[in-house]
Amino acid sequence: MSNNEIVQKLWNLCDVLRDDGINYSDYVTELVLLLFIKMVHENTEAETLDKHILPEGCRWSDLNSKSGLNLLNDYKQILLKLSTGKDAEGKLVHADPLITAIYADAQTRLREPRHLEQLIRSLDQIDWFSAQKDGLGDLYEGLLEKNAGETKSGAGQYFTPRALINSMVRCIKPRPGEVIQDPAAGTAGFLIAADQYIKANTDDLYDLSDKERVFQKNKAFIGVELVPSTRRLALMNCLLHGMEGDEKGVVHHTGDDRFHPAP
Repeated sequence: MSNNEIVQKLWNLCDVLRDDGINYSDYVTELVLLLFIKMVHENTEAETLDKHILPEGCRWSDLNSKSGLNLLNDYKQILLKLSTGKDAEGKLVHADPLITAIYADAQTRLREPRHLEQLIRSLDQIDWFSAQKDGLGDLYEGLLEKNAGETKSGAGQYFTPRALINSMVRCIKPRPGEVIQDPAAGTAGFLIAADQYIKANTDDLYDLSDKERVFQKNKAFIGVELVPSTRRLALMNCLLHGMEGDEKGVVHHTGDDRFHPAP
């Protein structure tokens, strides 16, 4: 199944979920909340996960093994744990700032358990590593673009068409070793395009030294976004495009100390 076919299949689900009162913007958010858990699961299975480990009881196997109201109620509790970092008794279950950012104030709008089951089944049907090879980040960005194209969603203000971004990046010509910032990152399209431009001109960073590669992965790109829900979309976009950033991810929230250093 091609990326376009996967995007269309996932997008068609939105029409089904409209019966549950879900609009386009809500749908993309619902996908992100599940997609991060699925991504961690796949990377764990491939033994490539070395950070952002989800706590027990908040993993993909805790979702795709359940159904009905048990699934929906457990999912709501999972979102609460990932958002607050604590369980129902107030016990700390994680202290990962990236996970906290992605699940900031996360709540599902789904009311029908069968709709959640449909979403989980659809994500389970994706051949994850084939999709990664073909450009899983581009697949996700295709969903963001469709969402931005729906004028009622209001998401167009956070999404710039990729053709325009690429033209601007070619004019700027970013180079390895530079710090590239976007103070109004939106869904992080400019940062991702700049990263791809540098990778295309450095043999996917293999032309660089180990020290230079670490800098490119963790420190070269910094975005700022005011709206938490948009930052959530941006962080997922970066992760699916192989951009790690620091412990808080590539895109930080406005007001972060990193952007307002003490005098």
